[in-house]
Amino acid sequence: MRTDRLQQEYGVELRWSVFPLHPETPPEGLELAELFAGREVMIRDMQARLLQIAAAEGLPLVERTRTCNSRLAQELGKWAESRGRGDEFRRGVYRAYFVEGSNIARVEELLRIAGDVGLPGDEARAVLAARSFAPAVAADWQRAAELRVTAVPTHLCGRKRLAGFTSYDAFVRLIGESR
Repeated sequence: MRTDRLQQEYGVELRWSVFPLHPETPPEGLELAELFAGREVMIRDMQARLLQIAAAEGLPLVERTRTCNSRLAQELGKWAESRGRGDEFRRGVYRAYFVEGSNIARVEELLRIAGDVGLPGDEARAVLAARSFAPAVAADWQRAAELRVTAVPTHLCGRKRLAGFTSYDAFVRLIGESR
């Protein structure tokens, strides 16, 4: 889904916040079958729905069998925003995780993504080492808890919300219902 299209057509201002979906996930990742033990049918159905929506929206997506801890990616994303490259970095993380199946908890993977979007690798490494943007991520996590966000992605518009990976038309309806 192209966020710039929503901004142009509906004049909405987008604000990205991050959320701790599974913060207990170790850096090496976790098999989805282990994370959702006993709910394999739910995972299969969820993956099928995601693939169907992605195809309809023209988004590349592959079926995943693992999840990983996204905390460092979120921190580096906040830094990328501060450097005017937030959207590019988010797209790079999306591609790495959802298309290439990369582990976005790995520092070297994050440095590769940062470099791919024109961010200096030495600064990115220093940001990660110092955890410079950890407070910004913690603030987003706190806001998500206060808003009772339980799914990624969750989109808020006025007092309405849209949870999950969904179509462009669903965003248009959300905007219309919020006005």
